[in-house]
Amino acid sequence: MSGRKPLILGIGGTIRSGSSTERALQCSLRAVEARGGETRLLGGEFLAKLPIFNPANLEPTAEQQILADAVRAADGVIVASPGYHGSISGVIKNALDSLEVLRDDPRPYFTDRAVGSIITADGWQAAGTTLTTLRSIIHALRGWPTPFGAALNATSNLFDAEGACIEAKDAWQLSTVGEQVFDFAQMKVGK
Repeated sequence: MSGRKPLILGIGGTIRSGSSTERALQCSLRAVEARGGETRLLGGEFLAKLPIFNPANLEPTAEQQILADAVRAADGVIVASPGYHGSISGVIKNALDSLEVLRDDPRPYFTDRAVGSIITADGWQAAGTTLTTLRSIIHALRGWPTPFGAALNATSNLFDAEGACIEAKDAWQLSTVGEQVFDFAQMKVGK
Protein backbone atom coordinates (compact mmCIF):
# COMPACT_ATOMS: atom_id res chain seq x y z
CA MET A 1 0.00 0.00 0.00
CA SER A 2 1.33 3.39 -0.98
CA GLY A 3 -0.24 5.38 1.89
CA ARG A 4 -0.95 8.26 -0.48
CA LYS A 5 -4.38 9.84 -0.27
CA PRO A 6 -6.33 9.69 -3.53
CA LEU A 7 -6.84 13.05 -5.21
CA ILE A 8 -10.34 13.58 -6.58
CA LEU A 9 -10.87 16.39 -9.06
CA GLY A 10 -14.24 18.10 -9.32
CA ILE A 11 -15.08 19.74 -12.64
CA GLY A 12 -18.38 21.54 -12.83
CA GLY A 13 -20.80 24.28 -12.16
CA THR A 14 -22.08 27.14 -14.24
CA ILE A 15 -20.78 30.64 -14.84
CA ARG A 16 -23.33 31.87 -12.29
CA SER A 17 -21.73 32.27 -8.88
CA GLY A 18 -23.21 29.92 -6.29
CA SER A 19 -24.97 27.73 -8.83
CA SER A 20 -26.83 24.68 -7.58
CA THR A 21 -24.61 22.53 -9.81
CA GLU A 22 -21.40 23.75 -8.21
CA ARG A 23 -22.90 23.46 -4.74
CA ALA A 24 -23.89 19.85 -5.51
CA LEU A 25 -20.32 19.15 -6.63
CA GLN A 26 -18.96 20.67 -3.43
CA CYS A 27 -21.21 18.36 -1.38
CA SER A 28 -19.86 15.36 -3.24
CA LEU A 29 -16.27 16.51 -2.72
CA ARG A 30 -16.95 16.90 1.02
CA ALA A 31 -17.96 13.23 1.07
CA VAL A 32 -14.57 12.41 -0.48
CA GLU A 33 -12.81 14.48 2.18
CA ALA A 34 -14.82 12.74 4.92
CA ARG A 35 -13.35 9.44 3.68
CA GLY A 36 -9.82 10.83 3.84
CA GLY A 37 -9.33 11.87 0.22
CA GLU A 38 -7.88 15.07 -1.10
CA THR A 39 -9.95 17.22 -3.45
CA ARG A 40 -9.56 19.97 -5.98
CA LEU A 41 -12.38 21.98 -7.57
CA LEU A 42 -12.37 23.56 -11.00
CA GLY A 43 -15.71 25.32 -10.77
CA GLY A 44 -17.74 27.72 -12.82
CA GLU A 45 -15.42 30.68 -12.40
CA PHE A 46 -12.54 28.64 -13.86
CA LEU A 47 -14.66 27.03 -16.58
CA ALA A 48 -15.83 30.45 -17.77
CA LYS A 49 -12.20 31.35 -18.54
CA LEU A 50 -11.56 28.31 -20.75
CA PRO A 51 -11.37 29.31 -24.41
CA ILE A 52 -13.60 27.50 -26.86
CA PHE A 53 -11.83 24.28 -27.81
CA ASN A 54 -10.25 24.44 -31.27
CA PRO A 55 -9.34 20.99 -32.61
CA ALA A 56 -7.03 22.62 -35.17
CA ASN A 57 -4.82 23.92 -32.36
CA LEU A 58 -3.83 21.43 -29.69
CA GLU A 59 -1.26 23.77 -28.13
CA PRO A 60 -2.99 24.42 -24.81
CA THR A 61 -3.69 27.88 -23.46
CA ALA A 62 -2.78 28.60 -19.83
CA GLU A 63 -6.29 27.64 -18.69
CA GLN A 64 -6.36 24.46 -20.77
CA GLN A 65 -2.98 23.54 -19.31
CA ILE A 66 -4.35 23.95 -15.76
CA LEU A 67 -7.25 21.65 -16.65
CA ALA A 68 -4.98 19.08 -18.31
CA ASP A 69 -2.52 19.07 -15.40
CA ALA A 70 -5.36 18.71 -12.90
CA VAL A 71 -6.75 15.68 -14.75
CA ARG A 72 -3.25 14.17 -15.03
CA ALA A 73 -2.78 14.46 -11.27
CA ALA A 74 -6.25 13.14 -10.39
CA ASP A 75 -6.91 9.61 -9.23
CA GLY A 76 -10.64 10.11 -9.81
CA VAL A 77 -12.92 12.79 -11.21
CA ILE A 78 -16.43 14.04 -10.55
CA VAL A 79 -18.14 16.02 -13.31
CA ALA A 80 -21.21 18.12 -12.51
CA SER A 81 -23.38 19.76 -15.15
CA PRO A 82 -26.70 21.49 -15.26
CA GLY A 83 -29.22 20.03 -17.63
CA TYR A 84 -29.82 22.56 -20.37
CA HIS A 85 -32.43 21.60 -22.96
CA GLY A 86 -31.91 17.90 -22.34
CA SER A 87 -28.11 17.84 -22.39
CA ILE A 88 -24.98 19.06 -20.62
CA SER A 89 -24.10 22.74 -20.63
CA GLY A 90 -21.74 24.34 -23.12
CA VAL A 91 -19.09 25.16 -20.50
CA ILE A 92 -18.96 21.53 -19.35
CA LYS A 93 -18.85 20.20 -22.92
CA ASN A 94 -16.09 22.68 -23.73
CA ALA A 95 -14.05 21.54 -20.71
CA LEU A 96 -14.47 17.90 -21.70
CA ASP A 97 -13.60 18.67 -25.33
CA SER A 98 -10.48 20.49 -24.11
CA LEU A 99 -9.21 17.20 -22.70
CA GLU A 100 -8.22 16.35 -26.28
CA VAL A 101 -4.85 17.88 -25.36
CA LEU A 102 -4.32 14.70 -23.29
CA ARG A 103 -4.77 12.34 -26.23
CA ASP A 104 -1.06 11.50 -26.55
CA ASP A 105 -0.46 11.13 -22.81
CA PRO A 106 0.59 7.73 -21.43
CA ARG A 107 -2.79 7.81 -19.62
CA PRO A 108 -4.98 9.74 -22.08
CA TYR A 109 -8.22 11.49 -21.18
CA PHE A 110 -9.84 9.76 -18.15
CA THR A 111 -8.04 6.43 -18.63
CA ASP A 112 -7.84 4.34 -15.42
CA ARG A 113 -9.99 6.78 -13.49
CA ALA A 114 -13.43 6.40 -11.96
CA VAL A 115 -15.59 9.34 -12.97
CA GLY A 116 -18.75 10.29 -11.12
CA SER A 117 -21.63 12.20 -12.68
CA ILE A 118 -23.86 14.84 -11.10
CA ILE A 119 -26.73 16.54 -12.88
CA THR A 120 -28.97 19.34 -11.68
CA ALA A 121 -31.94 20.19 -13.88
CA ASP A 122 -35.31 21.89 -13.74
CA GLY A 123 -37.26 18.68 -14.12
CA TRP A 124 -36.74 14.93 -14.17
CA GLN A 125 -36.80 14.50 -17.95
CA ALA A 126 -33.85 16.83 -18.49
CA ALA A 127 -32.03 15.28 -15.53
CA GLY A 128 -32.31 11.79 -16.97
CA THR A 129 -31.29 12.62 -20.54
CA THR A 130 -28.42 14.79 -19.34
CA LEU A 131 -27.11 12.08 -17.01
CA THR A 132 -27.15 9.58 -19.87
CA THR A 133 -25.30 12.03 -22.11
CA LEU A 134 -22.63 12.79 -19.53
CA ARG A 135 -22.04 9.11 -18.75
CA SER A 136 -21.68 8.40 -22.50
CA ILE A 137 -19.09 11.17 -22.86
CA ILE A 138 -17.14 9.88 -19.83
CA HIS A 139 -17.10 6.43 -21.39
CA ALA A 140 -15.91 7.89 -24.73
CA LEU A 141 -13.09 9.60 -22.81
CA ARG A 142 -12.05 6.16 -21.50
CA GLY A 143 -13.24 6.87 -17.98
CA TRP A 144 -15.03 4.40 -15.75
CA PRO A 145 -18.47 5.89 -15.02
CA THR A 146 -19.34 5.04 -11.44
CA PRO A 147 -22.30 2.69 -10.94
CA PHE A 148 -24.35 5.53 -9.47
CA GLY A 149 -24.89 8.95 -11.03
CA ALA A 150 -26.74 11.71 -9.17
CA ALA A 151 -29.69 13.51 -10.74
CA LEU A 152 -31.22 16.34 -8.75
CA ASN A 153 -34.40 18.20 -9.61
CA ALA A 154 -33.61 21.87 -9.08
CA THR A 155 -37.18 23.16 -9.40
CA SER A 156 -37.07 23.79 -5.64
CA ASN A 157 -34.26 24.87 -3.34
CA LEU A 158 -31.72 22.08 -2.97
CA PHE A 159 -29.35 23.65 -0.43
CA ASP A 160 -29.50 25.60 2.81
CA ALA A 161 -27.50 28.78 3.48
CA GLU A 162 -24.43 26.73 4.50
CA GLY A 163 -24.48 24.67 1.29
CA ALA A 164 -25.87 21.46 2.82
CA CYS A 165 -28.61 19.52 1.09
CA ILE A 166 -32.11 20.24 2.35
CA GLU A 167 -33.41 16.79 1.38
CA ALA A 168 -31.80 13.62 2.74
CA LYS A 169 -32.29 11.85 -0.61
CA ASP A 170 -30.18 14.50 -2.36
CA ALA A 171 -27.46 14.32 0.30
CA TRP A 172 -27.39 10.53 -0.14
CA GLN A 173 -27.03 10.81 -3.92
CA LEU A 174 -24.15 13.29 -3.75
CA SER A 175 -22.37 11.37 -1.00
CA THR A 176 -22.74 8.13 -2.95
CA VAL A 177 -21.11 9.62 -6.05
CA GLY A 178 -18.19 10.96 -4.03
CA GLU A 179 -17.77 7.75 -2.07
CA GLN A 180 -17.82 5.56 -5.18
CA VAL A 181 -15.20 7.69 -6.96
CA PHE A 182 -13.04 7.70 -3.83
CA ASP A 183 -13.36 3.95 -3.26
CA PHE A 184 -12.38 3.11 -6.85
CA ALA A 185 -9.51 5.62 -6.74
CA GLN A 186 -8.29 4.18 -3.45
CA MET A 187 -8.14 0.72 -4.99
CA LYS A 188 -5.88 2.06 -7.76
CA VAL A 189 -3.67 4.15 -5.45
CA GLY A 190 -3.33 1.32 -2.93
CA LYS A 191 -1.72 -1.03 -5.46
